[in-house]
Formats: sequence, structure tokens, C-alpha cells
Amino acid sequence: MRIVIAGTGYVGLVSGTCLAAKGHNVICIDIKPSIVANINKAIPPIYEEGLEALLQQVITSGHLKAGVDLQVALTDAEGVIIAVGTPNNTQGTIDLTYVLACAREIGAYIKKVDRFLPVIVKSTVVPGTTDTAIKNEIEQASGKKLGQFGLGMNPEFLREGKAVSDFMEPDRIVLGYEDEGTLAFLQALYAPWGCEKLAVNTRTAELIKYTNNALLATQISAVNEIANLAAAMGGIDVQDVMRGVYLDKRWNPSIDGQRVNPEILAYLVPGCGFGGSCFPKDVQALHAHGDQLGLPMAMMKAVLSVNDTQPLEVIAGLKKVVGDLAGQRCLVLGLAFKPETDDVRESASLRIISALLDHKAQVSAHDPVAVKNFATALGPRSNGITYVSDWKSAAATAEVIIIATKWPEYSALSTLGLQGKIIFDARRLLKKEDLPFARYLSIGYNGHATRSPLKVR
Repeated sequence: MRIVIAGTGYVGLVSGTCLAAKGHNVICIDIKPSIVANINKAIPPIYEEGLEALLQQVITSGHLKAGVDLQVALTDAEGVIIAVGTPNNTQGTIDLTYVLACAREIGAYIKKVDRFLPVIVKSTVVPGTTDTAIKNEIEQASGKKLGQFGLGMNPEFLREGKAVSDFMEPDRIVLGYEDEGTLAFLQALYAPWGCEKLAVNTRTAELIKYTNNALLATQISAVNEIANLAAAMGGIDVQDVMRGVYLDKRWNPSIDGQRVNPEILAYLVPGCGFGGSCFPKDVQALHAHGDQLGLPMAMMKAVLSVNDTQPLEVIAGLKKVVGDLAGQRCLVLGLAFKPETDDVRESASLRIISALLDHKAQVSAHDPVAVKNFATALGPRSNGITYVSDWKSAAATAEVIIIATKWPEYSALSTLGLQGKIIFDARRLLKKEDLPFARYLSIGYNGHATRSPLKVR
């Protein structure tokens, strides 16, 4: 099928590349000529595991190309996918500026032609957006009514760092549609995939996306709050607590005597908070959307509240051991919000490093791919950081080492013999048994602190 995708970010480029890899002919549109030129040279504008190699393959085969002119690209298209950004504004609600502008431009094209064109929204938008605001923009720009063009909502469930494998091997595909022609288009588009496919209206598809992320974020904040309690009490490693929870068959069923260890357990590991382009933004948007409808959304508010302060638990834990952080040589390992990506949006490291600088610590930092993005995101304060390429050498001279991103290479800390160092493993990459020579700290474990006294009324 001949497909046009508007947007070349994480969602647009990954979706386009993967659809092209399945044999579709894809044109990805971006307004920046430099990005378009690089994509046509098989140089992706983002780091994503496996993306560059797959992009090279589909560019070479001719199944994917990039362009700047949406109107020209639509000439032979059998369908168009909107995958532009929907950032949150200061009130937490999503900004539809780019989506609606794209819808208007598509509507202007539909006005000129006498054929059915399905318009699929892949950008994350709150429930009730596709069948109202987006539909209205297309109808006004085209002078036509729904049915003369198609409208659908096809949410993405792509984890940054695993986006290519998630798209190529999905556990489900949600086909949101407002007309039968669009449903038929989506079924044909995803015919190469054999996973379960759920056909629903666009509002349901939109809410599935938000609910998926909101529940995962809730798990993370819930376990982090328990972890903070364990650290405050002392004498507990919350990971021992969680191992007891993992044995509950409702979380981790046993088949023929063997535990399944489902991936959902990864969201029940204490840490310094969630970040990235999805969880914070989507929970905020869901909270704001409910507020507009007169619903307090207390759970979503609590999830955000816990996550907002979670990175500072690292600082609080260090101060209990070190005392004054001023002048302490601190090495932060990991700047991206998670491994296998260069995305630093809402990264816990932004808060951790900012707090270390506030306390006048001497800060050095390392990340395999995200240093440039991090320095840009932190702004002028980045001048107070020493970015290192050889983190092992930096670890030898640091007094405090903080693992802030779970890059596998940092597991080599256990082999370096860093006698007497304070290692704060904020992502539970290692176990305290792996570092017997160091003072091991983590979220939910404050080392060998004494138990807090129990106050009885």
C-alpha cells in the first residue's frame, strides 16, 4: 500500500520504517529539509535500537523516502497517518497545534480530489479529539463530510529503546475507526501482522492508549512510595519486600512449577521515577482532561506528585550518609530517561544533577548516547558539569557514584574494585552483594541504618 506519514519523530519514523519493512511504500514528511535529507541518506534524527539498520534497508529497497511537501506526497497515497507531536502546555493539557494544522492541510488536499482518503491519527490525543476537533478541521478545510473521507485512530504502544521490536512484534494492534472504509484500510495496512487486533471507535482507541500508560505509571509510583517508606524506617531492603510480592500468583503465575516472570514485574521495581515523552505527559493530560470534565482524577494527581519528587530521594539518601554534599566528587552514570535511547525528556538525571549542583557538589557525568541532548536540556547549568567519555576512569576518582540510567555497561562497576566508594544504584541495576567493597545505597535501601523507633500512642 502507498502510505504517507506526517511527522518523523519517534512514532512517525519508527512506524514508517517498520511499515516499509513489511512491504508498504512509505513517504515520511517533515518540515525541516535537513531532517528529510538525512533520512534519505538513511541517517535517523533520533537514536533508537535497530532503527538505523532497518532504515538503511528500506531506503535501499526503495520502500521508504522522505519529503517536505505533504500535498505532493498525498497525490498517490492510499492513506495518510498523522504522527506529529502533541506536547503538553503549562496547564498539563495537550497542545493540538501541530495535529490540527496537519488536519487542515490534509483537508485542503481532500477538497481538490474526488476519491476516498483515510486519515489515521497516530499522535496521542485525549479521548474525543479525533471525532470532534480533527474531524471538524478536515471537514471545514475540505468542504466535505466524514464518509467522503475516512477517519481513524491507531494508537502506538512503542517503548523508547525497544520501539522497532515493539512495532514489528506487537502484542496487539488497536484499530480505531469512524467509518467502515477506514476499518477496511487499517485491516489491510496491518494484514502482515498476525497478532490480536481490536476494532473499536476512535474514542475508545484514544482512551486505551492513555489507560495503558496511566496504569503502568501508577504501578511505578506506588512501588516507589513503598520504597521511600522502607528507606525511612531502615533495616529493610524494599527489594526483599518486592520479591515476596512477586511470588503472588496473581502477579507471577506458575506453569508446571516454573514462574512465568512476566514483563509487568519490571514496573514494580523501585527507582528514581519515570520520565520520557509518554508517561509524564500522558498522565498529566489525563488528569487535566478529567479536571475539565469536573472529575478530580485524584489517583492521577497522586501518581504525578510521587514521581515529581522521586529523583530527590537520591539526594536525601546521600545526605543521610555523606552529610554535606558540597565539594563531594559525584559521578552520575546515565543521562537518558532510560537505556537504549538518547531521549532526556523528563529524565530523572535532570533533577538529580540540578540538585547536586544546588548543593555545590563537583559533578561529572556519562551517557553512551545522550550527552548532547542532556546538555541542551539542562541549559547554562550544563557548564558546571564535566562530561566524561571514560566513565571507568572517572569512577576511580569519584567519591560518590550514582547509577541513574540502567545502561547494561554500568554493571561493570562490580568488577572495578572501587573500595570504600558510595554507590547509589537508583535503578537497581546491581545487587548490594555485587558491591561488597562499597557502601551500597538505593531507593528503598539506606544501607546499614538502624531501624526507626516505632511511635505508639
